[in-house]
Amino acid sequence: MRENKILTTFKNGGAIINGWAQLPTSFAAEVFANSGWDSITIDMQHGPVDYQRALEMLQGIETEQTPAMARVPWNEPGIIMKMLDAGCLGIICPMINTRAQCEAFVGACRYPPMGYRSFGPLRASMIYGDDYAPNANNFCITMAMIETKEAVDNLESILTVPGLDAIYIGPADLSQSYGYPPKADPTVPQIVETVEYIVNTARKHGIYVGMHCADVAYGLEMVKKGIQFITILGDSRLLQVASMNVVKQFKSGAATASAQASGGPY
Repeated sequence: MRENKILTTFKNGGAIINGWAQLPTSFAAEVFANSGWDSITIDMQHGPVDYQRALEMLQGIETEQTPAMARVPWNEPGIIMKMLDAGCLGIICPMINTRAQCEAFVGACRYPPMGYRSFGPLRASMIYGDDYAPNANNFCITMAMIETKEAVDNLESILTVPGLDAIYIGPADLSQSYGYPPKADPTVPQIVETVEYIVNTARKHGIYVGMHCADVAYGLEMVKKGIQFITILGDSRLLQVASMNVVKQFKSGAATASAQASGGPY
């Protein structure tokens, strides 16, 4: 059985820098996996990635054996089970607002008697070994997104669902649900206090915490607060930012030093 390095890092008290993959090609995922991320999450909720593309992206990521997860489009058992069977080491599920919703999510990720996941780990067994199935309940990460006021109001009951490993804070939806503009790296006092409440409550219950960030400095501050799974932007946004920076430097004539990999100009 191959090690789940995300869980190992969590248990050792370390922090994961997680890549966010939205470009729907195996080559883009392979390039991303060669960039040194501790893990990569395929985003199937927002953006153009469907199941077939996600499978191809997993194959690209596997070239580096980078731990891969998926954010599924919704709390729907079919796609959750298919992505686990495809080889994802964990599932991030959006809009978990109640204990019942969390129980349904966790149950879809766990084989009986812990849950109701259907048996058929075709690619997962091929990648992780014939002993995948008997170990899967302790191997695959369940990460529920906490991103609404309703979820915060029900936080204690959500965090005590058996089999829940982690939560993932969605700052844009969280801000929006409290009546503020959707924004990453929130600075509004009420949202900052809410994030701190979420983190502290989760840690009290032994639940790991992740969060989506837009800036590295902000992400590092969140690690100091106890968050162990940090995503910085996503592949499409990182590509856009890097491209815009190159064009801006060239057109302004004020180029700055930049890293260049060996092997040619491409």
